[in-house]
Amino acid sequence: MSETIHTLDARGLNCPLPILRTKKAISALASGEILEVTATDPGSVKDLDSFCSQTGHEMLSSEQIDDGFFFKIRKA
Repeated sequence: MSETIHTLDARGLNCPLPILRTKKAISALASGEILEVTATDPGSVKDLDSFCSQTGHEMLSSEQIDDGFFFKIRKA
């Protein structure tokens, strides 16, 4: 079974735009689909972790990459 993966490029956006764009993008997904987010705002690490905790979405990965941060979230 293949997973449906969507991407969101939030590089260059400052708080609160990365989290707002993530909320909007994930709301359009079906349950179980995955959203990959790339961001440069250091605040997005805490924001997206809190977002997942509050909404029940699963943070599959959260890592620092060369040009920012990469997150992989499965919609609840």
